[in-house]
Amino acid sequence: MDTGGTFTDFVLYDGNSVRIHKVLSTPADPAQAILQGIDDLGVARDAANLYVFHGSTVATNAVLEAKGVRTLYVANRGFRDVLTLGRQARRQLYNLEPLPVAPPVPREYCFEVGARCDVTGTEIAPLTAADIAGLRQAVADLQPEAVAINLLFSFVDDRHEHALAQALGDTVFVSCSSQVLPEYREYERGIATWLNAWVGPLMDRYLERLQTALAGGRLSVMQSSGGTMHARQAGRQAVRLLLSGPAGGLAGARYMAGLSGHQRVMSFDMGGTSTDVALIDRELQLTSEGRIGPYPVAVPMVDMHTIGAGGGSIATVDAGGLLQVGPESAGAAPGPACYGQGGERATVTDANLVLGRLLPDRFLGGRMSLDVVRAQQAVAEIARQLAMPLPQAALGIIQLANEHMARALRVISVQRGEDPRTMALVCFGGAGGLHVCALADALQMQTAIVPMYSGVLSALGMLVAPPSRELSRSQAGLLAQITVQQIEQVLDQLTQQARSELIAEGVAAADLQAAASIDLRYQGQSYYLNVPWQDLASSASLFHQMHRKRYGHALDLPVELVNVRVKLSGRRPVLTFGDRMPDAIEPVTYTRIHGCDQAVPVYHRHALPATAIAGPLLITETVSTTFVDAGWKVCRDAGGNLVLQRDAVLPADAASDPGVSI
Repeated sequence: MDTGGTFTDFVLYDGNSVRIHKVLSTPADPAQAILQGIDDLGVARDAANLYVFHGSTVATNAVLEAKGVRTLYVANRGFRDVLTLGRQARRQLYNLEPLPVAPPVPREYCFEVGARCDVTGTEIAPLTAADIAGLRQAVADLQPEAVAINLLFSFVDDRHEHALAQALGDTVFVSCSSQVLPEYREYERGIATWLNAWVGPLMDRYLERLQTALAGGRLSVMQSSGGTMHARQAGRQAVRLLLSGPAGGLAGARYMAGLSGHQRVMSFDMGGTSTDVALIDRELQLTSEGRIGPYPVAVPMVDMHTIGAGGGSIATVDAGGLLQVGPESAGAAPGPACYGQGGERATVTDANLVLGRLLPDRFLGGRMSLDVVRAQQAVAEIARQLAMPLPQAALGIIQLANEHMARALRVISVQRGEDPRTMALVCFGGAGGLHVCALADALQMQTAIVPMYSGVLSALGMLVAPPSRELSRSQAGLLAQITVQQIEQVLDQLTQQARSELIAEGVAAADLQAAASIDLRYQGQSYYLNVPWQDLASSASLFHQMHRKRYGHALDLPVELVNVRVKLSGRRPVLTFGDRMPDAIEPVTYTRIHGCDQAVPVYHRHALPATAIAGPLLITETVSTTFVDAGWKVCRDAGGNLVLQRDAVLPADAASDPGVSI
């Protein structure tokens, strides 16, 4: 199950077939929607053979809404202000009177100890009994729910952090930087450790309640890196769950695109609140430079770009008379105007309904009816402010939302030296199928895929994601001065740690597969590129190639090693859910769509054959609708995916370069 801003999605697999379900999310307590959906599906919560995989937004929402627990931050003497100072980067570079920003941790909750190690791990100053007694007294006085310990060079020697954690025992939730992120850069390491402590107790309690409600079921949580982790360990590693749901979507996109024979794809997940875009090159691409709200998150997470453009994105007209779409969203409550739940402002969903691209009686398979009149009234207010006819205003909302998403797709492709024309575009999310043709046209892509169960693909991805661990450790030095044995020694240590954790979860040792990589940079650079570990010469050569592709040049400078990484994964689950392909096809009905001279046919997804059908047309299913525009053909392949192919040459006035915004 995937908890989203508007809906909570469910995919139930019994070994032979798939059932899907959606319920409105309950943001105040996500577990309510989860348990309701499980009961709706008729699943016994105490079933011994029940395996539950969960994409949770509890940690994410707590960070974005600044609702973490009271946390004490422990640093070396003189470093209590590291999280407040950060990188001393202004959010608004030329604003001479910026508004003050509250520090992550109030200064009175920052505690210092005199212990100190140097860069080699040599102890400069010991951890004294007075340090430990002072920390215990600070905990007694301030009554924090969590403690984050971030000492210098703990990634080289963690003895002081370990001793402090031992001294606190089980009285509070404790996060140590040497366990959360054993890498250099004390600010990023400190933020990751603090975030883990700040939201960890919330996540821990939530998962414990959910596990109790599931009785005999086995609960695992999706990690931001695209693998699953048992709830027992996930509650202590909340910082690794901040992109839990989106990572599930990418795992599902990779799996379903692979069934259609596509290994290199761009994906966009358009839900009710936001759109996530990413590039998948055979495997999910990870980054250690992600952000959640104002904070850097240096733990591995899927490399994606998120914008505030979703089905619930609200359209407004600004003071200058220009149309704006998003980032504000109507969310689950009150939702778009057409939901009839009190929303009155026009959204992207309302615009699609006004244009005829959504059928009011087919939403959620007919379980929810859309109110056309309310949608028209909401969009009419935008049309009045823009002094244009209703259909033009609705089309403007759609086109502006499309441009926001196309720009995001260029960020993760063209701006990184990747040509989108060589890839397929995979769309999912409840609203993705309505926009896929327009986005493919904007980037001159010839192939698009609407996966089976695209409206719940994030939940489906959690069923096909392997249990995994991604561990790292800083190992700085010039590559020419480091031996293979030094790197292999660190890799062996990380592999053993990941191996023991996964085996403790019940993963068979014979199923484990390891992938090693290293972070490299030119001497003098601040940032690095991650390259697969082969040997010193091969990895260095690959780094030069990747640098030239990403930045357009390679340098004649020494190469530095920064971090060593290992990913250990269990066996990838394999699902079978194909169904019989029909021999013939007939539309279930016809409908009028703005911009089409004649009524267009409406097909049910599972009635489509393998032979291609030309657009324009609508394809309906339980959780989403796909609009196949003129100039495109669609067929259903053996894996159940809708495969769309460009059937006509783009018009002469279209962009000649996918990197140029129209």
